[in-house]
Amino acid sequence: MTKPTEGHIVKRFDDQLTHLHGLVLQMGQMVIEQLQRSLRTLEEEDVETAREVAERDQEVNRLDIRVDDELVRVLAMRAPVGKDLREVMAVAKSVTDLERVGDEARRVAQLTQRLYGGNGASPNPSLLRDLFELGRGVTAALETTLRAFESLDLDLALEVLQHDETLDGEFQSALRRLSTYIMEDHRNVGHVVEVVLGLRALDRIGAHAKNIAGYIIYLANGRDVRHVPTERLLEELRAGG
Repeated sequence: MTKPTEGHIVKRFDDQLTHLHGLVLQMGQMVIEQLQRSLRTLEEEDVETAREVAERDQEVNRLDIRVDDELVRVLAMRAPVGKDLREVMAVAKSVTDLERVGDEARRVAQLTQRLYGGNGASPNPSLLRDLFELGRGVTAALETTLRAFESLDLDLALEVLQHDETLDGEFQSALRRLSTYIMEDHRNVGHVVEVVLGLRALDRIGAHAKNIAGYIIYLANGRDVRHVPTERLLEELRAGG
């Protein structure tokens, strides 16, 4: 094989990786928009838009399938190794997490339909405060994750890992506050259960953002950090570990 041909093949492979990278960013923007619209339907009690958001999840699923097909083609044709293989794996795992983010955003939109689409009484607005607060935090985490992926920024990825601990604390605090509404008036039980389901959906979105941040670290230095406590990981990275 001549050197010019080798160079051409390398460039084509680089172009394919760049294209895959772009598809992840496209999918990330799509699910962030889905999440934002889902939360807005709750704030505005907009059942019709909530139905549209839930239906649009199919677009996320179609993009997921498209990326999977392209990943299979790259693996079959290029047999990547080393950092190239890590990049392909990071794309594959990130897309899986983003597709699940889309699923959770759909569940938030469906929550709007259940709370405001029937003939029953609407929930006390105070029950939803923690949902909106956690929703803002999770959305910010996703946006930071996407910026980290776009530029493969290790510092931003670590910021997401640290922020996830704050989100976990907010989630637990929200559950405790909701329990007081039940103790004060058992008629709140039905609405509290629905809000808890929404909070759990948002908590899982935060976990998916954390997962993607971990893939960025894996891509940057080849280390799998999924089961490494964040505090220990930060100490090791500061020490050059």
